[in-house]
Amino acid sequence: MADEAWIVPPPAPPSQGSDRFVGMDATVVDFWRFAMSDLRMNNTRGYLAEFLVAKALGLHDVTRVEWDAYDLLLDKIRIEVKSSAYLQAWEQPRPSRIAFSGLRSTRYHPRHGYDPGGKGLNAHVYVFCVQTAVAHEDYRPLDLGQWSFYVVKRSALERHGSGSVGLDTVVRLANSDTAWAELRPTVLQAAQGEEVDESLWWS
Repeated sequence: MADEAWIVPPPAPPSQGSDRFVGMDATVVDFWRFAMSDLRMNNTRGYLAEFLVAKALGLHDVTRVEWDAYDLLLDKIRIEVKSSAYLQAWEQPRPSRIAFSGLRSTRYHPRHGYDPGGKGLNAHVYVFCVQTAVAHEDYRPLDLGQWSFYVVKRSALERHGSGSVGLDTVVRLANSDTAWAELRPTVLQAAQGEEVDESLWWS
């Protein structure tokens, strides 16, 4: 199909919390409160983890891309961010087991469909983020002291072979946790020598 037949969206201007709806007495901040006020929710916690890692890496002007094959890009290094927590936004009989799934995904291009090669590890480095609170009265999602971060090379996950990992495996593959302030140098070091499939399946 010719390029001119495709609807190509321009970059979205950043929304301001004070932006007002037309025809309704509400602002964007009202919508944010409606959709993401509970930072314990799985999707929202994932967005928050990506934000925390982006800030640690010095990526101040980026916004997340919903359908991309990885979450963040730092000096051509593709980074995937995964999050988990002991406490959820619903009732639970006991704290959740920390686990991370969906490590392997299929690349997608809107004009060329899914990569026929199937699911793979599409990032050079994976950052696993754990919200560590175990009592709701102590849960403070905006407190960096309540988060643990683990940086794992793609090659280590490739050798592990599974599409999901538990916390014990993550700790073993990462060797140790990484302080938030040390994520950038740790990610840069972990990315050395790592390779991802950058071939274009439609070429």
